[in-house]
This record gives sequence, C-alpha cells and structure tokens, in this order.
Amino acid sequence: MSKLLSFIEEDAPFGDITSEYVLDKQTCQADIIAKEDLILAGISEISRIFEHFRVNISPGYKDGDKIDSDTIVLSLQGDAHAILLVERTALNLIGRMSGIASETRRVQDRVNSVNPDCRIAATRKTAPGLRLLDKKAAMIGGADTHRFSLSDAVLIKDTHRTLITIGEAVRRAKNASAYHLIEVEAESAEEAMQAARAGVDIILLDNMTPDQITGVMDLLIISGLRDKVLIELSGGINPDTIEKYAAVGADRISLGMLTHTVRNADFSLEIRK
Repeated sequence: MSKLLSFIEEDAPFGDITSEYVLDKQTCQADIIAKEDLILAGISEISRIFEHFRVNISPGYKDGDKIDSDTIVLSLQGDAHAILLVERTALNLIGRMSGIASETRRVQDRVNSVNPDCRIAATRKTAPGLRLLDKKAAMIGGADTHRFSLSDAVLIKDTHRTLITIGEAVRRAKNASAYHLIEVEAESAEEAMQAARAGVDIILLDNMTPDQITGVMDLLIISGLRDKVLIELSGGINPDTIEKYAAVGADRISLGMLTHTVRNADFSLEIRK
C-alpha cells in the first residue's frame, strides 16, 4: 500500500490545491469508464487507493476480465476532493496496466494459434519503480513473469561470457546454489550446445533467425539433450514476427516490448453529482 500511496504523494505533495481552492466540501458519485475494448488490469490497485481515502467503491469487474468499450468498470461515491485527488493516478495506473495486459493477451493468442505449448514472457525492461505492477499486468494478460529481479535466477548473458567460459560459469552457479534455475544466453549453435552439455535448465537463444533456431533444435535432438532443457527465444521478435518464431517449437519467447513500449489503454473518470 505504501508504494501506491507514494504515487499520490508524487502527484500531490502538498494536496490538490485546485479542488481545495474552488470546491466546497461535498459528496459526489463518479464512474471510471473503459473507452476501448481491453483486458482489465489494475482494478484492485486503484480500488485500494480510493478505499484508503474513504471513497466507497462498487467494482463491476475484476482483473483479467475482457471489457468492451464504454463499460463502467468501477463506480465511486464519496468526498469530491478525495475522488479528484486520486483521479489521475488511478487512471494512469489502470491505463498502463490494462494496456500491458491487453497487448500481452493479443500476442499470446498469436502464439497459441501456432504453438499452444509456447508461452510468452515479460522481462526486466520495466520503468523503475513500476516493475511489480508491470509484471503483474503481463501475468494477467497470460505471460510468464520471468525474473522479477537479479536475485531470482541465474542468467549468464553475453556480458558474463566475455569474462568467463560458459562451462565454468555454470559450474560456479551450481556450486553456489541448488535452489536457483540456471539459464545461459547463447548467440550461436556452439554456445547453445556448450550450455546444454553443462547441464543448464534453460537456454536462451538470442538474436537468431527461425532457421538458425531450427538448426540448434535439431542438434539438441540428435544429441539427446532437447528434453533436458527449456528453450527460450529473444531478440528482434515483435508481434508481427512472433508466429514464425513460435512455429520452431520453443518453450518460451521473452519480449521486452510488453513492458518497455507501453500504450496505455484509454479510461476516463466522469463525475455524477
């Protein structure tokens, strides 16, 4: 709750002076309305904020619901000053989160049409301070959340491989902990095979074409290693190309665009006296 309240403090560090200057103390009713078709996300967060400021809420929907345009997703009744204080923060949160959830669902549906066993994943490419909300929104849309932070799993990237070999990096990671997944980013078939032979849990094939990925998958099958690892794809993949990548038979496709290129869903708040 403290994180949510910090957003209000950021927007109104010394109160909403416009409402305080021009409006008498009074109660009113208001509706938050979806202005486009979307997957709803963030309704629980904004409900908690309004309730903190003693605004009565009447939620009609829950996170994950498919919403049609012009639908009232939340009705409010309470102090007009409180409603107007929270208004913009609430619309920003529900708009961003619903935008992420809606795009995630669209992309996952495209993947499902080709490979129902493949799941898209969000990444750590989030706005600082908004990661938990961004990741939750992606999860509501149907994505795997991947790592929440650098503390969650071992991901040996190209920046690590410049300083240490794949085999040695994996050996050290295994010795350090038996409770964290180990993933290696590979940019070639040779690196992927090194990672598989080292006994990693996940191989991340980065910036490869579908044909190159198919070649790696064939090598893993021939070597009897395909069933021992999850295959994740990333790099240069977008909603227009994702079906081609889903068709190669990977287990996961990670997409930074889910959270770093966000189009807010459109909501409005309308006051009823």
